[in-house]
Amino acid sequence: MPRIALIQQSANRNPAANLQLGLDNARTAIGEGADILVFPELSFQTFFPQKRLQGDRLKFSEPIPGPTTVAFSSLAEQHGVVIVPNLFERAGERAYDSSPVIDADGTILGTTRMMHITQYEGFFEQDYYDAGDGGAPVYETRHGRIGVSICYDRHYPEHLRSMALQGADPILVPQAGAAEEWPEGVFEAELQAASFQNGFFMALCNRVGEEEVLTFAGESFVTNPRGQVVSQAPKGEDFILYADLNFEEVAVSPARTLFLAHRRADQYVDGAVAVKELSSPLNS
Repeated sequence: MPRIALIQQSANRNPAANLQLGLDNARTAIGEGADILVFPELSFQTFFPQKRLQGDRLKFSEPIPGPTTVAFSSLAEQHGVVIVPNLFERAGERAYDSSPVIDADGTILGTTRMMHITQYEGFFEQDYYDAGDGGAPVYETRHGRIGVSICYDRHYPEHLRSMALQGADPILVPQAGAAEEWPEGVFEAELQAASFQNGFFMALCNRVGEEEVLTFAGESFVTNPRGQVVSQAPKGEDFILYADLNFEEVAVSPARTLFLAHRRADQYVDGAVAVKELSSPLNS
């Protein structure tokens, strides 16, 4: 039964200090028996999309593999843990909000890139990010079949369903969620419903702390395959949240024993038809 640690941490303008804090927190979590370590969105930088882009959008980016993944790969191999950080990835002239999945032997199994890119006050993400084109993979790690849904991606049920159909045990959600951004309880309700409908654990790891424009809420949490919140971090403080994930609950969940088996995919509107319908004159 793997133990997950959600490392809810704040960031300042010193990326090296932020990374060191992350490494220190990771060692603390490992000392508490954690097998899977998850970090928030853009874990080791201030949240630069809170302001419009000025200058070179790539100045905050780094490649994968790169300095951050090298540091965490070494730690993962040393302690036999899975680590999922989140960073601003540079790939040639393109750049992505990315979560590399580092297995317990230090290998980077792959990188999930955020697919859906938002744009509104305080979240000017289209200024910085290209849309990920790698789908929604599930990674076979030493501590479970892991999927990742980065922040905004979790609002798309088909993104989560895709990983359920690939047999994901937990879905990890790196987030940058501001205080009072949505009505109280909505984030929890959304993931509770998704967990119940798809039969997996979900672990949302949020940023925390007051920054130049936004104040991030924290309140990271874990839901089980029956849609219950089983662990939650406090609001407004750096915190490491732990939860033990019994994957036998995945196998016997209503979604895995009933819902997914009874799907009628041949009856659903596919993406191409849906786009055509939405753009028709009757819907304008």
